[in-house]
Amino acid sequence: MSNKIAPRRVRFSWEDTPLHWVPGDPFTTHLINTLHLLLPAGERWFVHVFKQALPHITDPLLKEQVKGFMGQEGTHAVAHQRVLEHLREQGLDPTPFVENVEWLFERLLGDHTLPPSARRFWLLERVAIIAAIEHYTAVLGQWILDAEPLDDAGADAVMMDLLRWHGAEEVEHRSVAFDLFTHLDGSYARRVRTMAGTGPAMIYLIMNGGRFLMEHDPIVRGRIAPKWSHFFYRAGQGRVPTLRSLVLAMPRYLRPGFHPSQEGDVRQALAYIAVSPAHREFESYRRANG
Repeated sequence: MSNKIAPRRVRFSWEDTPLHWVPGDPFTTHLINTLHLLLPAGERWFVHVFKQALPHITDPLLKEQVKGFMGQEGTHAVAHQRVLEHLREQGLDPTPFVENVEWLFERLLGDHTLPPSARRFWLLERVAIIAAIEHYTAVLGQWILDAEPLDDAGADAVMMDLLRWHGAEEVEHRSVAFDLFTHLDGSYARRVRTMAGTGPAMIYLIMNGGRFLMEHDPIVRGRIAPKWSHFFYRAGQGRVPTLRSLVLAMPRYLRPGFHPSQEGDVRQALAYIAVSPAHREFESYRRANG
């Protein structure tokens, strides 16, 4: 972990982003939109769990990296929450699905009344779950940085900037959660156990979220039923990640010598962050509003 992890101020303007931000392709639009359903609650949960982990960190550099990670995740949660508001304004209410996601993170994976030894176990278990999730977010972050077929399809520039800015930061901080897990515990059995649950759950939630959005889309509702054939077709075009790439991310993570630094291109990620329009938008807004 050589680079300093720190949150960046960004501003996105959604006024001109259409509901189907990949023109003529509601399936790709909504499969990727599932990230907006999952990430606000998930990233708030990351921050909550890592706050509990901070007192147990004895490495000063790692502690600073974890704090920077928390700042980035909090910024991501706010950015994606505003997309949910934009969806509501366009007549697509994500509330029922989002409430289920919030229950998952706040109740099922939340704090429980436990004796001290069990609290320690539950903290380590959740840190390991976050490390597994962060493996997937880094994989998806690298994918969106490389997803030129979406540009070729005319995907909305603001949405692509949000996805690539976020994806780039996921690649940038890809090692932090894993390093924290290793620092506090590092049990290979726990790594296997948590990925065995996290990997399939991530794939399920993404696919189910895409189905939900298609079924509640005011434009295509009742006219287009989402099918696996749509997924394989769009994956073949490079507009969504392939199922193979998602499945194979699991055994890579479970290699005994695995470290997240082996994943993604951090130079490419930082190069994108340097030119992201979202930061320029924030600076313009800041200057205009004092």
